[in-house]
Amino acid sequence: MSKTSDPDLLRYLHQENSYAQTFMADTQELQSTLFEEMKNRIPPKMSTPPERSGKWLYYQHVPEGKEYPVLCRKLSCREGFFGAFLNFMRGPQEEMLLDCNEIAEQYGYVNIGTCQISPDHNFLAYTLDTRGSELFVLQLKDLRTGSMILGSEVEGVLSLEWANDSDYLLYTRRDENQCPNRVFGRKLGTDVVDDLLFTENDLSCYVDITSTKDRKFITINSNSRTSSEVYVMDATNYKNGLTLVRKRVPGVQYFLEHHYGFFYILTNSPSENITFTAEGCHLVRCRAENSSLSTWQDIVLPGPDVTFQAMDMFHGHLVLFLKKEGLPMLCSINMPINIDNEQAKYIEDLNPWFFPLPSASCSFLPAPNQNFASSVFRLVVSSPMVPDLIVNYDMINQKFTFLHQEEVIGLTASTNPSRIQSNVERHLEKLETSQQWADLSETYSCETREVISHDGVVIPLTISYSRKVHSSGNSPGLLYGYGAYGIVLEKGWSAEHISLLDRGWVIAYADVRGGGDKAWHQAGNKMNKPNSFHDFAACAIYLISEGYVHKNQLAAIGCSAGGLLVGATINKYPDLFCAAILKVPFLDVSNTMLDPSLPLTIMDYDEFGDPNIQEEFETIHSYSPYDNIVPGVCYPSTLVTASFHDSRVGVWEAAKWVAKVREKTCPSCSPSVILKTNMNGGHLSAAGRLQHCKDTAFEYAFLIKATG
Repeated sequence: MSKTSDPDLLRYLHQENSYAQTFMADTQELQSTLFEEMKNRIPPKMSTPPERSGKWLYYQHVPEGKEYPVLCRKLSCREGFFGAFLNFMRGPQEEMLLDCNEIAEQYGYVNIGTCQISPDHNFLAYTLDTRGSELFVLQLKDLRTGSMILGSEVEGVLSLEWANDSDYLLYTRRDENQCPNRVFGRKLGTDVVDDLLFTENDLSCYVDITSTKDRKFITINSNSRTSSEVYVMDATNYKNGLTLVRKRVPGVQYFLEHHYGFFYILTNSPSENITFTAEGCHLVRCRAENSSLSTWQDIVLPGPDVTFQAMDMFHGHLVLFLKKEGLPMLCSINMPINIDNEQAKYIEDLNPWFFPLPSASCSFLPAPNQNFASSVFRLVVSSPMVPDLIVNYDMINQKFTFLHQEEVIGLTASTNPSRIQSNVERHLEKLETSQQWADLSETYSCETREVISHDGVVIPLTISYSRKVHSSGNSPGLLYGYGAYGIVLEKGWSAEHISLLDRGWVIAYADVRGGGDKAWHQAGNKMNKPNSFHDFAACAIYLISEGYVHKNQLAAIGCSAGGLLVGATINKYPDLFCAAILKVPFLDVSNTMLDPSLPLTIMDYDEFGDPNIQEEFETIHSYSPYDNIVPGVCYPSTLVTASFHDSRVGVWEAAKWVAKVREKTCPSCSPSVILKTNMNGGHLSAAGRLQHCKDTAFEYAFLIKATG
């Protein structure tokens, strides 16, 4: 089945799609109802607040009746945010830079990988995928004329960065295994062959490029899952070549920013100043002209129960993404950081301002925040109860302003100025009465519970349900999980969930080991991977035993590596779930990890283990979902989705798993295992907003049918 050009495979997948449609034929009316509900919650048109860059205001909007966003800009003549906003509303003519709707109409599929405006605002460089294979093609547009620059296309480009003269563009390119390992430079307006600037020969590493916030340096970052090596290039005098910051050390990661002659480096490198047991990073700095390890000076330590995860740099402030006592937070620290007697300080000693957030269960995503000189940090905040909210945090005055909250038509939200995390209660007096975020807490409940796993470890479980229609002990439920790569399970706002919550469903999120910060990640990867499955099962059992969900009406859902989580848990606990959805799932782990020619395999040795090591292979083989299907046992009704052009998880993994479940398990149950393949898409869903509603309506109809 891995021979995707075989016409027999294509015929087989089309037959499976026909079977899936036949199986779901009795839900057509339900699908239509669900789709209309979801569609009617979407505003006819949507827009983001403008972001200033130089003399321009950039923003995106989805026009009425369209599926995809349009990137636009206007000239800004007024100073300050409110002046800029007035200009945005009344000012000069809008320039349309990139219309994804036009591309989708031409090709049937669109996915923009990255998008970079040149420093002089005359050029737009972006990468485009029109098949779903994630084999992005470089595109260049001259914004002065509105014309594409012909002959600029390069296949396999992943990341981009401009030099300061706006005439030189750097980009990374993938090798034959789809791994970005080379950096090229292109001089615009010439016929000279692009310069090869850097090649990474270590197959376990991938390369990306970016610039420091102040645009003084371009960084070339060669990362494996567990280690880093960074080179810097003067963004103005790029012909001076690359300088290595620190040679790679196994297990050591570092990420840098620049601030007036100093590199500020977030790293997990061992330090003699860290006397407590800590996982994660601390902050060091060194002179930009001498970055050798001997010059690295510890300046900020996290302290007990605190882990640093990421940072952003501004002229007058450093923003730290961190966890404190397990809760995600952000704070700002005034720059520059003054260290007395060369002694590092704990974060509490630097008078940090912790950004107010709506609840402990919220998720947040930074906006581009490209202006180094700004004192405002923009953040998108959401939670299961809070529709996406765009917030400006004024780091000088330590106040915040709500710019925009996602409109959800047909829902009545309450305003709760007091629903602030307890860690920032000291900032409540700065919350003006007009600054109220709307949430749905009067109609829906969102709770966080602690679940004891098989080895006594406490697993966080977030549970949401309708206060009006939830029935204790009798409600159906849907449990989400992921648990890989140190990625925190997404628990942000989803308007589609209302269609389940209003039908009495419970929606829960299990933060199993394998995701999260370094310690939590390592407790659920490689040889410890089975912990993830036990954690997920423990959360499922908790939902049933505590009366949140009926014992015969619990479903599970996992995407990609989350499909591995759900698939392995089903093998170990086949009677725990009545239904499951596996989306582009990683199911044939043993065979994939044994094939180094596949994309991601070698890089994933750090995540799942190296099968060339006997002990690690045995662990992989012990849980690989495809290799551990239990013969003769009743398996839950399962919807498996796949994408034909998926370059991360081959379409054959889902197809093989479904075929084997049908062959080996209970013949009465296995006909309710169906495979639905998107023949035009890839691993990442790039569906427009209405197509996304149709796909979700199909999934929810399957769940409702499976739970009776």
